[in-house]
Amino acid sequence: MTLLCSEKDIAPGTSRGFSLGESSCFVVKNHDDEIYVYVNSCPHLGVELEWVADQFLDGEGQLIQCSTHGALFLVDSGECVAGPCLGQSLKPIPFSLQDGNIIIEHNAG
Repeated sequence: MTLLCSEKDIAPGTSRGFSLGESSCFVVKNHDDEIYVYVNSCPHLGVELEWVADQFLDGEGQLIQCSTHGALFLVDSGECVAGPCLGQSLKPIPFSLQDGNIIIEHNAG
């Protein structure tokens, strides 16, 4: 099990990235305080999504955005709705909330 952070560390409509050894992931909290965790890899080229630390969302905080080619993904499903990987999806990482902390399986990603 890996503790990523407290759910309070991520404001609604923001995101935060985490290193998992040789891979990485990111957490998104939508404007309804719902949390999602994904592998930090665009299905188009396998590149990491952000070019600025912790910036995984578009300007409105509504969609996940790949900084390389501008692909847009739904926060709640990871499905690509615009860009070169249309119809593909980000890989979700199962997580749990324990005492307000976001916990993933140790080998996730």
